[in-house]
Amino acid sequence: MLSAVTHPYLYNQIKEDIITASGKTLLGADDKSGVAAIMQAAEFMVKNPSFKHGTIKILFTPDEEVGKGTAKLDMKKLGADFGYTLDGGEAGSLEDETFSADGVTITINGVIAHPGYAKNKLVNAIKIAGEILHALPTTEWAPEATEKKEGFVHPVRVEGIAEKAIIEFIVRDFDTDVLKKHEERLKGIAEEVVSHYLGASMNFKITEQYRNMKKVLDESPQVAAYAAEAINRAGLDVNTESIRGGTDGSRLSFMGLPCPNIFTGMQCIHSKLEWIGVKDMAKAAETIVHLSMIWEEKS
Repeated sequence: MLSAVTHPYLYNQIKEDIITASGKTLLGADDKSGVAAIMQAAEFMVKNPSFKHGTIKILFTPDEEVGKGTAKLDMKKLGADFGYTLDGGEAGSLEDETFSADGVTITINGVIAHPGYAKNKLVNAIKIAGEILHALPTTEWAPEATEKKEGFVHPVRVEGIAEKAIIEFIVRDFDTDVLKKHEERLKGIAEEVVSHYLGASMNFKITEQYRNMKKVLDESPQVAAYAAEAINRAGLDVNTESIRGGTDGSRLSFMGLPCPNIFTGMQCIHSKLEWIGVKDMAKAAETIVHLSMIWEEKS
């Protein structure tokens, strides 16, 4: 059992400090804490050359939050067989399942006319967009009304002028078939609203974002199993969770790199009040080191 992964300081000498975000913007602990844990583990390995491990490759991906983290990744150049993202929350958590996710863009085309002479001519696309948003279910199907394995449809952006308006959504569900049903229902709601406006039309576009990585990870069960063992060796109880979100591990898994998600300790994710405990980050680094040892032991 390692006791000094946070070299040159023993883990139990680290103060119970927390690091907070500035309060002015989103995304502080997420995912700077993952970078910090990876670099701490790498420093330990470099400073302890007797430490046994196989080939380790470190990859940092930008733009994960907007779904572009793996867009330019050369898997052949990376040359890895499996991987782990450091992008999880509470200490001890291990995530082997994500939502399947799509983006939906609804473009509403109105009928433009001079507002001074618009009677029986003008069809305002902004008002149609507002009516579509108003028609969305509020006691189900929305992030603020769902939890656990429930999916959702979430409007994230709306813009436009009287002639043309655009609504962007993210659609999520753990079951890809149910994801498609959410999209069909959303399209039906939008078409029903638009049908009441003579001359108006709409375009409904679906863009695949990522898919539930559990399908891939179940085919290589040792990848998540070794991570669970590493968390135990770091002195933590394992909490296996399904992510109500996604990580680059989702896309990496379907690119041929089975890739579950390991905790960093970050809290209040995606808020202006993000924070993290220094000891939790140290435990994330320790878990990486143990994980490297386990693969060496069992290979």
